[in-house]
Amino acid sequence: MTELSQHPLPSGPAPEAVRHAAQAGLTALQAVVVGKDAQVRRAFAAMLAGGHVLLEDLPGVGKTTLAKGLSRILGGTFQRVQGTNDLLPSDLLGVHLWDAQAQAFRFQPGPIFCHVLLLDELNRIGPKTQSAMMEAMVEGQVTLDRSTHTLPEPFFVIATQNPLDHAGTFPLPESQLDRFSCTVHLGYPDRAAERRILKEEAGAGRLDTLAPAMPLEGWLLARAAVRSVAAGDAVLDYVERVVERVRASGAFCSTRAAKHWLGLAQAEAWLAGRGFVTPDDLQQTLADTLAHRGSLDDRRLSRSERRDQLAKVLHDVPVGWAP
Repeated sequence: MTELSQHPLPSGPAPEAVRHAAQAGLTALQAVVVGKDAQVRRAFAAMLAGGHVLLEDLPGVGKTTLAKGLSRILGGTFQRVQGTNDLLPSDLLGVHLWDAQAQAFRFQPGPIFCHVLLLDELNRIGPKTQSAMMEAMVEGQVTLDRSTHTLPEPFFVIATQNPLDHAGTFPLPESQLDRFSCTVHLGYPDRAAERRILKEEAGAGRLDTLAPAMPLEGWLLARAAVRSVAAGDAVLDYVERVVERVRASGAFCSTRAAKHWLGLAQAEAWLAGRGFVTPDDLQQTLADTLAHRGSLDDRRLSRSERRDQLAKVLHDVPVGWAP
């Protein structure tokens, strides 16, 4: 595996140069987080779409490695916050301190003021501190003591969550889950991938081989290019019909969720070298976008059951059917 080097983009880089740099970053990350190409690509697409990623799985299967790898590919400033039940909102957002020399309060920024924030074990954080993240994840700003502070751009949150039956966890409310554009499940690696990790040919021990794929300005251009990927009326009609069917099934599916779904499909299309979204892009990303957003009926469903029901929704809604 070769080390990824940062190549500064020329002034006003062409769209293809930005795309190639992003694709090279994705390839390098997949060489570190091995055996999980689809999951890595999905988290990478969420970053390009301007969303945030929730990694749900058992401890020790590579969630933190993926999060750190994404931060190294993106570059910029990085902060990691370990979730504990005594973590306070000020521990994340910052606090106003009295400056005796200036005879005024001075704002001391918290770790949230970075380009990539890793919230490890988010569901070990109490509800009050969880709620402190909501404004930041949607609006890219923090309001504290009647003052508003803008976060750096790009701003990307990667949170990890352990199973809810583990000791010391708090369930994330729907309003918090809705801020994440997608959820990614890694699972145990296959035998070949685990052998590479054990031989330290991949995994956390190879994170040092990763470097920013391009400057931060390039990532902002990439996000703008993703937003410009065309979604025609026929595609939007398909999105609306699937969303209506999901809601009719008893699921929570906000307008924000629909926008996250479309944005993820646009990022996948852009990575594939296309300037337009296809139904395939939407079908491949639906489960990751909606599986964590509420149950599909009165039972408490597991994520795998929700994905099965979402697959049934896609089967039941023809792509070309006109209402």
